[in-house]
Amino acid sequence: MNPIEELLTRGVEEVIDKAHLESLLKSKKKLRIKLGIDPTSPNIHIGRAVALWKLRAFQELGHQVIFIVGDFTGLIGDTADKDSERPMLSEVEIKTNLRTYFKQAFKILDPKKTETHYNSKWLKKLGFLEIGKMANLFGLHEFESRENIAKRMKAGKRVSLRELLYPIMQGYDSVAIKADVELGGTDQRFNFLAGRTIQPAYGQQGQDIITLQLMEGTDGRKMSSSWGNVINITDEPNDMFGKVMSITDELIKKYFVLATRVDITEIDEIMKLPNPRDQKIILAEKLTGLYHGDKKAAGAKEAFISQFSKGELPEDIEIKFLPSGFIPTVSVTTSFLVGISKSEAKRLMDQGGLKIDSKVVKEDKIIEDIEKEHLLQAGKRRFFKFKRK
Repeated sequence: MNPIEELLTRGVEEVIDKAHLESLLKSKKKLRIKLGIDPTSPNIHIGRAVALWKLRAFQELGHQVIFIVGDFTGLIGDTADKDSERPMLSEVEIKTNLRTYFKQAFKILDPKKTETHYNSKWLKKLGFLEIGKMANLFGLHEFESRENIAKRMKAGKRVSLRELLYPIMQGYDSVAIKADVELGGTDQRFNFLAGRTIQPAYGQQGQDIITLQLMEGTDGRKMSSSWGNVINITDEPNDMFGKVMSITDELIKKYFVLATRVDITEIDEIMKLPNPRDQKIILAEKLTGLYHGDKKAAGAKEAFISQFSKGELPEDIEIKFLPSGFIPTVSVTTSFLVGISKSEAKRLMDQGGLKIDSKVVKEDKIIEDIEKEHLLQAGKRRFFKFKRK
């Protein structure tokens, strides 16, 4: 498969306008390729990284990629993939979340060949007159026709006027950086088309669009930080490897195509292996190697096989000390150690996924003898030793 064909097909759901974009790519013209990500959580997960790897492929073909962190659009909130209204985030939350976004993105992108922006740079300057002119390009019926909005309205759920403004703001990003192409998940299609509609009003050619397939998370639902089913590109090697091993067999090939750079013909050969576990081990090692290097990926593989095939505990279990005055109930201690909510800890307990000193804990109770060191196992992969200081 030639590079242009792979660029326009691997992990791609739709290209608008494919014939036009293909001719531009073959003409060797240097294109401006746009990706924007709102910092709604502190970490970039591998689902979001699909678009970053596509940007990297454009870089390798000599095009100019533009990575926008939506510090302004993140405040407003995109409802593209939500069944209910996304709450507005505070400026403090946004600033906290975006602190390492460029650093994370540069695990994938070549920083020397990447143009970066915060979209507050231009969106804060817009006045009502300019917003009104852009809004005039759209009808309310177009917004209402979006599947998730139509469902909410049919169910009598609130749809705020603020949500109507989001596609206009994302569309204006394309004007500000003069985008030739915008790419991202299929849930962003309406927003991409908004940019394509707005650009001609500013004397620009409407951008071409590449929508990418969405990734499912470790629980089979769409990968989302709010659901906690993510594999973050900053996850430690052992954790990343283990999370990949927890996905369903049906997702193995999709993960190979979207989350790795393994050649398609090699993927087809791997998928011929009779045991899905063997396929998954190769996947986990390839994906972990992308972000941590082959040596650490091999170490994570060895640790996983030792732990799950031989029943051994990890060698590097983190030891944490509970603060004085801390009431060590199972759910509260789990929440403190694992970094999840108390309700999530209770849910894990109800599912039989919590062990203390190798014994399944099925009820929330005070942990006795807290001065002594205890071992907590949360799920299949997370282990902590803890005691009071």
